[in-house]
Amino acid sequence: MKNEEYIKAIEMRSSRRTYKNVPLDKETLEIIKSMVDFVNEKADLNFVLIEDASFAFTVFTGRFACVAVCGPDTIAAREDCGYYGETIVLQCAYHGLGTCWVSGTYNENKILEAIELPPKIRLYGVITIGYVGPKKSMKENMFYKATHKTNKPYQKMFEVCDEKLPPDYEYAMKLVEAAPSAVNRRPVKFRYENGLISASVDEPYSDKSIDFGIAKLHFQLGMSARGIKGEWKNGAFIVDENRILKFPDLKPEE
Repeated sequence: MKNEEYIKAIEMRSSRRTYKNVPLDKETLEIIKSMVDFVNEKADLNFVLIEDASFAFTVFTGRFACVAVCGPDTIAAREDCGYYGETIVLQCAYHGLGTCWVSGTYNENKILEAIELPPKIRLYGVITIGYVGPKKSMKENMFYKATHKTNKPYQKMFEVCDEKLPPDYEYAMKLVEAAPSAVNRRPVKFRYENGLISASVDEPYSDKSIDFGIAKLHFQLGMSARGIKGEWKNGAFIVDENRILKFPDLKPEE
């Protein structure tokens, strides 16, 4: 996908918990599997595709697959799980599939039994993927209202901002506003000092670092959309005009 398609996917994405009672077709599953393989090779992670994951959920309805978001027990792996997991979410959203990041409302033991992780590899959460209707169900709307009682604008995400953000940075931060996070908590704290933007989370050795990884991707996509290439290094966004974004593509190569 092109960068502008990722931006469109951010606009299209919303968390879906009510799926059609139809399993994903074989071709779609193969493509998602190729995306999982790409992420594992690219980031040294351990994502696993479960083709029918409904057995591990009680709150979600219908038939759906899930990607078990797994990796080493490190802070860096947690951030990468969020960053690369969100690339899969956005790919699927752009092509009309419903998705949801899930960290608590599923039977973790059942997922672990299904995937048999290697030693020292952790399950951090799952991403559900399935066919959905054009409108959210009543239950989905109830979930949304419960978790979005207050929405934190990007201005309140800053601990320090020593001058007005440039327009390109404002645009990228608005995409961070649209990034999913557990119970909509948005734990990432940004700083803008001396023309450099950086970010962190309290308790980085926790699932908050998953949210951090997701936010980093949204910011990077926003900057790239404005013609500013770069990457996150040691908690800061470093401009690098030679940087090329390369993510898995939902469309198989011909």
